[in-house]
Amino acid sequence: MMGRLQEKFRSFFSNRWLVFVAAMWVQSCAGIGYLFGSISPVIKSSMDYNQRQIARLGVAKDLGDSVGFLAGSLCEVLPLWAALLIGALMNFIGYGWVWLIVTGRAPTLSLWAMCILIFVGTNGETFFNTVALVSCVQNFPKSRGPVVGILKGFAGLGGAIMTQMYVTIHSPDHASLIFMVAVGPTMVIVALMFIVRPVGGHRQVRPTDAMSFTFIYSLCLLLAAYLMGVMLVEDLIDLNHTVIAIFTIILFVLILIPIVIPVQLSFFSEPRALEEEALLPAPEKQEAGKSEQDANEVIFSEVEDEKPKEVDLLPALEGKNELPNCKQNYSKQLQKEQ
Repeated sequence: MMGRLQEKFRSFFSNRWLVFVAAMWVQSCAGIGYLFGSISPVIKSSMDYNQRQIARLGVAKDLGDSVGFLAGSLCEVLPLWAALLIGALMNFIGYGWVWLIVTGRAPTLSLWAMCILIFVGTNGETFFNTVALVSCVQNFPKSRGPVVGILKGFAGLGGAIMTQMYVTIHSPDHASLIFMVAVGPTMVIVALMFIVRPVGGHRQVRPTDAMSFTFIYSLCLLLAAYLMGVMLVEDLIDLNHTVIAIFTIILFVLILIPIVIPVQLSFFSEPRALEEEALLPAPEKQEAGKSEQDANEVIFSEVEDEKPKEVDLLPALEGKNELPNCKQNYSKQLQKEQ
């Protein structure tokens, strides 16, 4: 009994749907750039900036959100958990330092130094994006479009989720939103950085995958509609703190609901034979000199539908057919010249 339970837990932590759900939660922390419009008034008032200086900080934020080659390069040489940790540290240091300056706990810096801090803090989310996308694309090689669309959708909802959390805290200090931006994503990423990883998902294909994607799609639409409705109600009606707290609890329930998919697949479904789950046939032989890591690596050219061999042979066949015609034309030309 204990051995079977351990096997189910092992299957749960190596389930590609668990990785996908964790990546969705990671992406919900990758929308910190959308909150700049909410934190800029606090920076403007505390630092005595004018609108032009705030606009320069906005440019630094946009650059940090767009420059992702560093994250992509590091993901090639470092484990994915290390890339997530680097992104979390960048987010924490960048926005954490801004919070210390705004609240007077650290000395004031010049505008260019503030731009660097905003750039570093926002650039951390490119690490979240890169790791989440790389892991899920490798785990769902046949469903890359839906996976990327869902993950980017959660990144867009991240700002609204954090705003609702800030409203629930009901802090009179507006700088606490900057503190939340610095600490909240860091805690989530540290908690999930060992879960979001490739787990050989191309060998975990199930007939219920389409139904699971439909469920996730529906939940995303429901979550977006719920957030929009809650924010409209909070803006139009003066609600007490208890109602706002209930709204936030419902929000967290909606965010946590997708975990039922890997739980159901790991604990409440019958185990299937490996050959039924395998998307690719196991290689019969390994060439000499190839390492075991190379043998287990997912190659997308093998996963995709490959081009038929006849297509590559067409030019050669056409060349053989055209060769006699060329000889005949050349002979006729020689006869005319003679």
